[in-house]
Amino acid sequence: MPAWRRLLMALRHLMAILLLPFVVVVVVPRALRAARIAFDTRWADGAAAWLGHATGALVFAAGLAMFAWCVALFGRVGRGTLAPWDPTRRLVAVGPYRHVRNPMISAVVAMVAGEALFLGSAALAAWGAAFVLINHAYFLLSEEPGLERRFDDGYRAYKQAVPRWIPRRRPWDG
Repeated sequence: MPAWRRLLMALRHLMAILLLPFVVVVVVPRALRAARIAFDTRWADGAAAWLGHATGALVFAAGLAMFAWCVALFGRVGRGTLAPWDPTRRLVAVGPYRHVRNPMISAVVAMVAGEALFLGSAALAAWGAAFVLINHAYFLLSEEPGLERRFDDGYRAYKQAVPRWIPRRRPWDG
């Protein structure tokens, strides 16, 4: 692939990341803080604070790693981005997508949960739960019907074999 095409693909991914997950993980939490919506309930001093910070950092890092893996798969395998205006051209059913249909959303939720744990923030935990509900509705009403139209029987077989949110134990080999 020529260098200019790699650069163009990187810019497409960057735009999608800045407009979608960045808003969920950075912009909304900052807006909650600016609005002073019980953002930092903070941990008590001592072991509880250390455990909350350490757990939150690990959960966030795991979510970020999963997110990066999924974005890379969307570009390499799917030949598209995570953005609805620049979707994948091929069905991505490799890597974590062999276990669960929406690992990228799960990764973003993990990042928000990591932030909530790190800061001891009930408001961020509530935002993470709201994000899950919003995405569940979006997947049912828009994303999955669109994938069925784009990928026909291939997506239907995948959808039947791979759960939406709770990962299957053994990877799907379809």
